[in-house]
Amino acid sequence: MDQSIAHIAIVVRDYDEAIDFYVNKLRFELLEDTYQPEQDKRWVIVRPTGNGGTSLLLARASNEHQASFIGNQAGGRVFLFLRTDDFWRDHAAMVEAGITFIREPKQADYGIVAVFEDLYGNLWDLVEFTDGRP
Repeated sequence: MDQSIAHIAIVVRDYDEAIDFYVNKLRFELLEDTYQPEQDKRWVIVRPTGNGGTSLLLARASNEHQASFIGNQAGGRVFLFLRTDDFWRDHAAMVEAGITFIREPKQADYGIVAVFEDLYGNLWDLVEFTDGRP
């Protein structure tokens, strides 16, 4: 069997502000931005640069219930983990781009990690694994 997670949907307030954050601040690639007129929404896919893998579907909230989860996708826990091959390079670039880190870098048994917020307040780990983890 060959399975993988293709996309993870993240609820956003506005497509363009989310694209700006992920592409211009986190330096993700914009893979697709297609308008779907029958549903009055867009299919927006971004992913970290590198060798592929899971991408994010930026899904604009379509009602108040969905909007209540913007910025709280995981109930206040770290939601996503951005793996890097050079922690200090990416940390410096993110700080320069105005990304807010709420937990400073620390050395752990598995590598170097720091927690940052996306534009809505969802928590992410920036992590460089040094123990051989994928």
